[in-house]
Parts: sequence; C-alpha cells; structure tokens
Amino acid sequence: MSLLVVGLSHRSAPVSVLERAALAADTQSKLVQDTLAAEPATEAAVLATCNRIELYADVDKFHAGVAELSTLLAQHSGVGLEELTPYLYVHYEDRAVHHLFSVACGLDSMVVGEGQILGQIKDSLATAQELGTAGRLLNELFQQALRVGKRAHSETGIDRAGQSLVTFGLEQLSSGAAVEAWARGKRALVIGAGSMSSLAAATLARAGVGEIVVANRTPERSERLAQILMEGDDTDVLARAVPMDSVPVELTRADIAVSCTGATGLVLTAGTVSSAVRERTGEPADLGRPVADADFGRGVTGAGSGRPDASGAVREELPPTSVGADDGCPLDLSAVQGTAGFSVLGDAAVAGMAAAELEQHAAWVDKGTERTAQREAGALAPETAAERAQGLDADGLAGASSSAGALTTAPQGGPAAGALDAELITALAATAATVGRVPERRRPEPVVEVPRPEPVLALLDLAMPRDIDAAVHRLPGVRLVDIESLAEASADAPMAADVDQVRRIVADEVAAFSAAQRAAHITPTVVALRTMAADLVANEIARLDGRLPDLDDKQRGEITQTVRRVVDKLLHAPTVRVKQLAAEPGGAGYADALRTLFDLDPETVASVSRATQDISTENAENRGRA
Repeated sequence: MSLLVVGLSHRSAPVSVLERAALAADTQSKLVQDTLAAEPATEAAVLATCNRIELYADVDKFHAGVAELSTLLAQHSGVGLEELTPYLYVHYEDRAVHHLFSVACGLDSMVVGEGQILGQIKDSLATAQELGTAGRLLNELFQQALRVGKRAHSETGIDRAGQSLVTFGLEQLSSGAAVEAWARGKRALVIGAGSMSSLAAATLARAGVGEIVVANRTPERSERLAQILMEGDDTDVLARAVPMDSVPVELTRADIAVSCTGATGLVLTAGTVSSAVRERTGEPADLGRPVADADFGRGVTGAGSGRPDASGAVREELPPTSVGADDGCPLDLSAVQGTAGFSVLGDAAVAGMAAAELEQHAAWVDKGTERTAQREAGALAPETAAERAQGLDADGLAGASSSAGALTTAPQGGPAAGALDAELITALAATAATVGRVPERRRPEPVVEVPRPEPVLALLDLAMPRDIDAAVHRLPGVRLVDIESLAEASADAPMAADVDQVRRIVADEVAAFSAAQRAAHITPTVVALRTMAADLVANEIARLDGRLPDLDDKQRGEITQTVRRVVDKLLHAPTVRVKQLAAEPGGAGYADALRTLFDLDPETVASVSRATQDISTENAENRGRA
C-alpha cells in the first residue's frame, strides 16, 4: 500500500475556484467515508482549511487511486471534474509525506510560518479516527506531521517569517500601521465561534480593542468564547455574546468586524454593510461605481456637494484641477478626477463623451473659446464636419474606436445639428482609422490629490466560501480584506532565513519517516519468520521427548535452550540486515524475497500485519485523545 494525496490550494487554484470547492463539515465526513468505500483505498483523511482541500489515502494502485480520488473530490465539491482537474495536484509516497510535513511547518501556507495549520491537521486526524477511516499509515503520518511542525517552530525562527492569517489580515486592514495602535479602543464584532474566529477574538483582545461582541448560531459556543475572553489574564477587554440575528444592529456600532463561519451563503450582504455605514454616518453608501482604496470615506463624510450623473446617481463634486477651473473646461471634472495619471486633456477624459461635448472640448483645447463665441453670435460661419474633424486631428482628442463607438447621434439643437454630429462621427472614424490615435499637444497636468478620510468600518473575511459579499469592496467608507486580497498581499511577502532551516528539518524527517515505514513494511514478515522458527523448535523438542522419555527436566530445559539459541543466532543477522535493506529506497521487495525463501504462509504474515496495525491505531488514537 502507498500514500497518495490529491488536492488543490491557493498555490494551484484561484480563490474563486477554492470558494466553490469548499467543503462543509458533514460533506468532509461523507467524502472520507466514500473514499474508504472505493476499491483502491484502505485509509482516508481530509485536510480542509480556508485555502486548501486535500484528500489523503492509502492506495494499492496509483493510477486508479488518482482517478478515484479526483472524481470523489469533484463530486463532493460540486465543481465539475473537467473544470477542477487543471487545478489539482498529486503527490505520491515520499512526495506526499514531504508535502504534509511542509504544510505542518507552515511552508505551504498563505502566510509563511503560521502555526494555525497544526490545529487543523489535528482536527483532520481526529475526524478520521472518529469515522474509523485512519489506519496505521495515516495515524502515524499525521502524528509525525504534528511533531515535525512543533519541532520547526521550537527549533527555528520560522515564526518570524510570518504570522497567523488573522494577524496578517489585521495588518492589511491597518494599512501599515501597528495593529495595536490601530485597534486600541475600537469596538469589534466577531462572527463565528470556531477555531479561526476564536483566534481572531483573542488576537483583537491582545491588540487592545475596547469591546468584542461574539455572534454565533450556537449560543453556548459564543457565550463560552466571550467568557474566555473576559477571564483572560493578559487582557481587560469587555466581551459579550449575541444571537446571529443581532449582527446587523451590532454592525452599526462596530469599528472592526471579523467573520469566519461554516455558512454556505453570505453572512453579510452589501446591503447590510451599506445600511450599517449609513446608520453610522447618516449618508447613503453608493454602490454604483468602483471605489479605489484612496476613495474610502468618499460620499459618507458629508463634505462637498453632489449632482446626479447620467444614471441618476448622485456623484460628489470634487475640487477642480488647475486646468479647467481657470480656462473654462466643459468636462465633468468629477468624472475625470479619479482617473490617475491623466489630465483633463487625456484619452480617458474624452472617451464616451457626447458629440456636442466633444466639440466643445476640442474648441477649448485649441484655445478657441473666443472663436466659438463669435460663431455662436453669427460673426463666423459654422464649421463643416471636415473642418471639425481636422480640428480633432490636430488636437488629439480621442483614441480612435473607443470614443467613436461611444458618441451619441442624438440631435443637439435640431435635425441640422444631428446631421452634423453624424458627419462628425464618420470623419472621426476615418481619421482614427488612418492615424490610429493623435497625441496630445499639451503635456498632461497632474490631478490634484484630494485627502480622503479613514474608513469608518473595517471588515476581515476569513471564511471559505466567503462570508462577506465581494461587492462591499465598492462601498465608500468600508475597508474589506478577504482571502483573495490576502493571497495577493502575501505573494511578495519576504521569507526569513529560518525557512531554509525548516526545509532541512522537513527533508530529514521525511527520510526518517519513509525509512521507518519501509522497515515496518517488512516487520510482519520477520515476525512471521521467527514465529515459524519457534514452532519448529517446539515440534522438535516434542519429538525428542518421545525418543528420550528418561530425560529429566533440567536436561530437557538445557536442550530446549540450546536449540533456541542456535535458531536465534542463525536468524539474527539475516533479519537485522533485511530490515536495514528494506529501510533504504527501493527496499520494498525484500519482504517478498523473505517470504519466498522461507516459504512463509501469506495468511500468517497478513494476520501479523493486521494485529500490528490494530495496536498502532489504538496507540495513535490514545495519543490523540491525550
């Protein structure tokens, strides 16, 4: 039998796929039971966290095992096999051991070095033991993985290379400020009372928040967590438990909210969060447009006036740039202001403008406001479409097709104006097709940076699938950090020098574990050989008693002891050497050779193996309960 792992994680799959493939607790149990019922597997365990889903099994056929485990993962996750397959990874035998040990040490975590994974591995083993799906191999593997993880954290500085996902998420929310300084005195809402939520609550308490409210579907768990927080010796935080239906109300009071539940649907919708912000600020939160990080607080502070845009939504007026205010630019500056890197003369400014506005902007760029006024007064004849197109060509107004396709042909002042607009569109398209785009005459001027207030509500979503609607990213006054943004932020996180030392520990432990497993594989054969030898000695002593009935007990004892010593000495060197050879890579065949050479009964070997496995499993379960 051989160890096989099939899975997907943040390293192999996008967060959107991980979110869809996430397994509820009851689904995980069903998965390991179905895996055990499958033909290739005799043991099974699932390791499911917020950023990984892995199925471990002891299989007797590699290809059949991969096919079966992949199919079961797809069936239970609800993601089609064809869609899931490109994101799956497979590890076998020593590589599978190496992978789990690396995971246990935090080397494969989103935040390198975080120790929370050890608790998740322990929970995974406990579940497999309760379901009876973990045998000798998986019991020993997961127990050893826990020891390797603890060794890595105690013997190296891997903790300095990273921290828990909770701490990393809070650091992202604080935008570079010290978490303690940022969180001190704030009110926090923790949704969920599982291991991740409990860790978040404890971390916030140590960071110095003034109050923590715990909401959970099971009141007993939230009350217990609140009690633990209140009784902590290293904190003086106020904590209380509330039912889940109180979350919308508590959200209006909270400065920070952390959510990590096992719910399959959204716990906080964009509407709920928007209402909470409105309750806090008295201003509506606009979901109608994307908001950059620099826009947090926009529209909720009450600063500035607003006017409706084309969609009817109220858009806040921003202070004009230096270009436009003095020169009378006809553009809607609030629509252009958020386009970083462009002046009001750039492509982004004019893309999608109506024909009449585009004409006015062309005249303004060319400093032709006076001439335009004269023409409107009747002093000059109207321009032809060709003249206007030539003016557009000279002033570099639009990147070709995007602007031309967005222009409207609605009449501006009558049929004649509508016809001219149509001609303008044709001329503009012809110009764009010829030159591609026309560069600006004037250099873009920097956009005035407008100070933005801090967000009034910080949200941390550590659930998979997500608890908080992703649309909350667009809400002004709200800062949301979720698994997806954490993955992006951690991609460039520096790794400490201690990581190399942990990798050496993992390599050594893998070699030792694999050697022990190979040696253990031959142990039942060696035991069966010694059992056969003992039976032969007993039979020969019985025959001797029949031939020499006059032997006294002392003589019979001496003869028996002598024969046993001879047999033991004959078997000692071969059995010790065969264990050494079997522990080396490629030594699996020595057990078969031993059975063939001594004509051992396969059933005897199998019975010894079963007895050894039962004892090993019982010991592992006892250690787990302890």
